[in-house]
Amino acid sequence: MANVKFDDYLNNELKNNDFKNGYLTEKAILESALTFAHAGAKCGTVSKTTGKISHVPQSTIARIECGCNTGIETINKLALGKKLTISIN
Repeated sequence: MANVKFDDYLNNELKNNDFKNGYLTEKAILESALTFAHAGAKCGTVSKTTGKISHVPQSTIARIECGCNTGIETINKLALGKKLTISIN
């Protein structure tokens, strides 16, 4: 089996619409989780503290950080009064 660069492999797989849709969905979930985790780190909070302040269970926060989906209402609570911006690119 010949060596294949990952980017070449991915670009080839993205030609398949089913794969592309699944890839883009998972990518969006991961980006949301990373954004939330980075926001917490930037504010100097951890999920346990954020949960107490926002009244969102720590288990919910942990699921979001692992890439599970959540609603706008929960995200708004977790923003802790900060400006919440949602962007679709």
